[in-house]
Amino acid sequence: MLDLSDKKKTLRTAVAQGTLLMRPDTLARIRRNDLPKPDPLPTARAAACLAAKRTPDLIPDCHPIALTHVEVAFELIEPDRIRVTATVRTEDRTGVEMEALTAASVACLTVYDIAKGVDPAMRITDLALISKTGGKSDYAVQG
Repeated sequence: MLDLSDKKKTLRTAVAQGTLLMRPDTLARIRRNDLPKPDPLPTARAAACLAAKRTPDLIPDCHPIALTHVEVAFELIEPDRIRVTATVRTEDRTGVEMEALTAASVACLTVYDIAKGVDPAMRITDLALISKTGGKSDYAVQG
């Protein structure tokens, strides 16, 4: 792990996204909460928040940091996809990019797990950091 002792605490935010591609009837069933397992979106939101907080347990060089905000949003896009956006914030010496990426990916994985019985061909795509602020430099996807 890097030594962060000399770094100042600053407000840091990261936003990550992932997309689930599925059959149109699967999206309709998710929208109606008509699956054999629990309602996928609230379950995925809870899993994503837990994942963000547990990121240092999964990624060896991540520093344990006190997160001050985790938000997970789902955009159901007709006819066949869900876009997951995870926003993570802290006031600390290191950024929260890995926490945001972990939250977005676990939210996607959770929806997949809940819906795979009706659509095993679903795909998780386009997992990416969308933006980060705080620290030495800011970053945002162009376009």
